Amino acid sequence: MKKIALTGIKPTGIPHIGNYLGAIQPALKLSETCEARFFIADYHALNATKDPVAIRSMTLEIAAAWLACGLDPDKVLFYRQSDVPETFELLTILLAFTPKGLMNRAHAYKAMLQTNSEAGKDPDDGVNMGLFTYPILMAADILLFDTDLVPVGNDQFQHVEMAVDIAQSFNHIYSSQALRLPQPLAQPESKTVVGLDGRKMSKSYGNIIPLFAPEKQLRKTVMKIVTNSQEIEEPKDPDTCSVFSLYKCFASSEEIAALRARYTAGGMGWGEAKQELFVAMNRELAPHRQRYEELVQNPDYIHQVLREGAAKVRPLAAAKIMSLRKIIGIS
Repeated sequence: MKKIALTGIKPTGIPHIGNYLGAIQPALKLSETCEARFFIADYHALNATKDPVAIRSMTLEIAAAWLACGLDPDKVLFYRQSDVPETFELLTILLAFTPKGLMNRAHAYKAMLQTNSEAGKDPDDGVNMGLFTYPILMAADILLFDTDLVPVGNDQFQHVEMAVDIAQSFNHIYSSQALRLPQPLAQPESKTVVGLDGRKMSKSYGNIIPLFAPEKQLRKTVMKIVTNSQEIEEPKDPDTCSVFSLYKCFASSEEIAALRARYTAGGMGWGEAKQELFVAMNRELAPHRQRYEELVQNPDYIHQVLREGAAKVRPLAAAKIMSLRKIIGIS
């Protein structure tokens, strides 16, 4: 049987190139060999966003983005977290098996404590219980569907390990294997996607290339990539160049070899290198951009896709909860 892979998608606005290369592409590739489930983590977004209009908008935008990039709801399960109430019943169950000390070690919580300490504030200033118990809700998302693989970035690796700890605690107490132990699947690609300034592409750095930027805006943004002051005639090192690093993500092996030769031979200006990057990038992104624009104009279709996805996963979730209720003596 195929392994089950689960990807949670937090609605935080329209994705950028780093999200596309580091998360969307690898997750969709994994779905070719696994039984894949994708969900929009709208309740997770509530910890940071209290604006209902923004949450609705971002949920539609992120769903449209993944659909535009190739997610096929006929081949994978695609649903909204809030449409599966069994998730929150499992959360309540898991709370009884999670030591507070485990949550004290969560990276996000520890970071808040350190920030508050440095600012001379109360240690828990600005910390809500949603943030504190975030790893347990994530564990519920994962464990509800007997997940084998969870593709995550480095910042989420610990949360999958915590899901394993919680599941092991439950299984040990009831002498069962009721909760399958998931495995975090690192996405090394996400570490190599550089932004306009050479640092990792991130909204927090303000160095992103928007995924669905119109063609003219995309070219203008690419031309802003920071390069050194070498003259046109000088040979250039492609392996230390942000432009070339991004080009490798969109060009064929033959195109990469040809541009590498132009770098090392000299006689090519940075404007030419950036133009080559724009052409390769726009070639791949143009169909996604067009599909995204069509989808956001048809929110009813997106809602329908998510409702149909929930209808498919609800029986799986209900069966899991029923089995766990019997184990704990509630059914």
